[in-house]
Amino acid sequence: MANQVNRTALLRAGQAGALLTMAVLGVIDVLSAVNNSGGAGLLLIPPALAAAGVWLPRHEQGSVKLPKAALLLSAFSLLTTFVIAAAQQTQASFGMAEALALLGVLFVVCRRGDPAWSVMAVVATVAAVGLLPMRGGFDYIFIICGLILALAAAVAIGGGVYLRTVDTQRSRAMDAVRAEQRAEFARDLHDFIAHHVTGIVVQAQGARFIAEQDPQRVLLALEQIEQAGAETMASMRRMVGVLRDPSARPDAPLAPIAGVPELAALVEQFTATGGPLARLHTDGDVHGLPVEVSTSAYRVVMEALTNIRQHADGVRVVDVWVRRTEEWLLVRVANDGAPPRTTMPRERQGYGLVGLTERVKTVGGRVTAGPGIDGGWVVDAALPLMMEVGR
Repeated sequence: MANQVNRTALLRAGQAGALLTMAVLGVIDVLSAVNNSGGAGLLLIPPALAAAGVWLPRHEQGSVKLPKAALLLSAFSLLTTFVIAAAQQTQASFGMAEALALLGVLFVVCRRGDPAWSVMAVVATVAAVGLLPMRGGFDYIFIICGLILALAAAVAIGGGVYLRTVDTQRSRAMDAVRAEQRAEFARDLHDFIAHHVTGIVVQAQGARFIAEQDPQRVLLALEQIEQAGAETMASMRRMVGVLRDPSARPDAPLAPIAGVPELAALVEQFTATGGPLARLHTDGDVHGLPVEVSTSAYRVVMEALTNIRQHADGVRVVDVWVRRTEEWLLVRVANDGAPPRTTMPRERQGYGLVGLTERVKTVGGRVTAGPGIDGGWVVDAALPLMMEVGR
């Protein structure tokens, strides 16, 4: 969340800087053109404003409207160029503000536009940018300006394509993490269902033998069978939803279930293997939790401890709190070290949290991570204990 806010603030600051630069260049354009060619200089204003109106709004990835708007804008700019050039009036400025705005359009089209439409839009926009100096004449100085603008257009295209490629790779990596988490979740549920089904069979067999000797024990066994059966059916429905993901590997090896009762051993092992002092605090009865909740809580703590070992600096103490209320299981992992380094590669920053978020969302919970009030880093997870059977 903090990274997203920083990126948005940086984007807005860049847009404000570009608009300010365009405003200064626009004033120079108009004053210079009016002094040299009278009212013809006013023709420089509309294309620049239209270009700014195209790149300034936020566009969704794969937008079709964006390259279409760029095509119309390029046609408008080219028409303005031909009108001014045909008038054979010398322009002291050919439209530097418009050139900057068109370069912005070119960058945004390569960054966000629909691939099929973007090719035509890029060709048209490059032509519009490269031919802008024709408004001033055909002297060598304007030819050089055209070459410089063509080079700037190539840089804008390269920048947009590069950022698009980075986003695509990151999106694919995040999808792979989500698919892995779903597969792991399905494997845990497989073990859980097998455990309960085996218990149901054993209890049914035992009830058959003691039915005549102790009917009261049969009723207790039937209640346990009913409860286990209801939990198993609910988990099977959720597992079917998880297994609908075609990327889940049915032949992957099954992992043993680890839940909240195993957190004590996990925390102890973390300290014993050279990590900082880790302390576990529990509030409420942590036994008898739904297995999906218990295993998800274990995964949250395990991932948080792994991140502390890999990324946190100066950590002396790690506190793990597990609190059970009537409706929620609350998990918090906090350390007293410095926040993760901002120079850390983006891939190492986000994928663990993506996996945690996917895992917790699967059971209807939520997870957050960020700097603590007193320093360090805090991971909070809230897992619901009351899950609808028919979900």
